Amino acid sequence: MKKWREMFGVSQSQLAEHLNVSSSVISDYEKGRRRSPGANTIKKFVETLIRIDEEQGGQVIRAFSKMLASEIPTDVILDMREFTRPRNGREICDAVEGVVLANEDLVDKSIYGYTVIDSIKAILKLSSDEFIRLYGWTTERALIFTGVSHGRSPMVAIRVKGIKPSMVVLHGPQEVDNVGVTLAKLERIPLVLSRISSVQEMIKNLRRLGT
Repeated sequence: MKKWREMFGVSQSQLAEHLNVSSSVISDYEKGRRRSPGANTIKKFVETLIRIDEEQGGQVIRAFSKMLASEIPTDVILDMREFTRPRNGREICDAVEGVVLANEDLVDKSIYGYTVIDSIKAILKLSSDEFIRLYGWTTERALIFTGVSHGRSPMVAIRVKGIKPSMVVLHGPQEVDNVGVTLAKLERIPLVLSRISSVQEMIKNLRRLGT
């Protein structure tokens, strides 16, 4: 429940208010202090998240529509958002504590959303069509790969799939393989190495850009 609540950008108090329960009830469910909720509770939970998102413009639902249509495994996508207004690429760099490795001259262009991806699961589980659906509502977004070892595989996948994001961010490696940097230069995609300590902190910073 916590994962989906956070992916929809809904606070415990906001969810509790819509469900007419106390915030402590939501907290207890998320921390396993209450037994697993029944089908009716899950139904109300899902309907409430959708209703809150619709009240806020329906951006999360739109971002997930393509992913759900192709049945992309939910453990591949760690977070996915469309911004309420375009963001400069340097704002993304600041949010992820990033260092630009390639095509810094292109970093200033507008970015309209982001997708945070478990890189290993994406490479192992997704077909070409499913990979394309990671772009969500628009391809003018940052693709952020976590759990990266060297940085080559994400760039190879992007080159093979043939659709270019506005920015690629790699989180995990101390330094990026030269082949990955070279591919980014050939594709004219800004490549950024995130130095932020944790994926959770990175997602929290990115969500702030979406408000």
